[in-house]
Amino acid sequence: MFEALADWLVYRLAGMRGSPLGDALHFFVMDVAKIMVLLTLVIYLMGLLRALLKPEKVREFIRDRGNVSSRFMAVGLGAVTPFCSCSSVPLFIGFVEAGIPLGVTLSFLIASPMVNEVAVVVLASVIGWKMTAIYVATGLSVALLGGFVLERFHPEQWVEDYVWKIHMGQMPAMEEDRSIKARHEYAVGQVREIVGRIWKFVLIGVGVGSFMHGYVPKDLIVGIAGNGSLLSVIGAVLIGVPLYSDAVGIIPVAEVLLHKGVPLGTVLAFMMAVVALSLPEMLILRKVAKWPLLALFAGYLAMAFVAVGAFFNYLGVAS
Repeated sequence: MFEALADWLVYRLAGMRGSPLGDALHFFVMDVAKIMVLLTLVIYLMGLLRALLKPEKVREFIRDRGNVSSRFMAVGLGAVTPFCSCSSVPLFIGFVEAGIPLGVTLSFLIASPMVNEVAVVVLASVIGWKMTAIYVATGLSVALLGGFVLERFHPEQWVEDYVWKIHMGQMPAMEEDRSIKARHEYAVGQVREIVGRIWKFVLIGVGVGSFMHGYVPKDLIVGIAGNGSLLSVIGAVLIGVPLYSDAVGIIPVAEVLLHKGVPLGTVLAFMMAVVALSLPEMLILRKVAKWPLLALFAGYLAMAFVAVGAFFNYLGVAS
């Protein structure tokens, strides 16, 4: 129905079929309508289920679990919780204060911005379940392995001193409203907050994708992105670092790159770098982590994303 809407507006009313501008506008209208509708529906439905899921409950759920099980729980919860980079500092402090191992905390911080249910639904709707499953599996694997790798360097020594000195104490539990009305109001609030926060990234991402779709020749994009070599994957990760976007916002760009013939591994590496290795994310984490820990964290992610991209390009997975 989104394609039909774009056909009617761009091709029938505006009469722009067959032109580069018409193709670009058709892509823009179709993807913006699709993504915004899916965003609203999925965030609202998940908000109904998540009305009682607070960061404190996530922390308490993970605490006192076994070493291996806590890591799987942290990665799984990171994938289904709506916490973005702006929540990194309070979550980091809360996890440390609760006595959760730093390796588990870092796994959660890797998984949370990179994989979430909204991005999964939108990604599947525009480029299919095959790539979506690959993206989710590799993202969760990078997060899970990251906790094991990073803790070998004893990162506790590079956490800011004030974090260890925080003692929140036991606060009395507050009565929570479990009514349907309260959950509906919470879900509506989630839609307003999350859509209000990322709509600009959606428009920017779709706008960039539309321009590439309508005006940039396929041969030019493939020439810039390379033929799937290791250097092209490294370049994709380096290009993604200074960019900043929600996972949903970068999906339209990834869609065009795939349709233009860029190898799947290169696109995966680029997407992961944009959403999990951005400079704003590092600057926010700097409030609780010293530079050596940030360098270790960013270095691991960069190498992991390059390895993921190179691996899938080597396998020649069809996009």
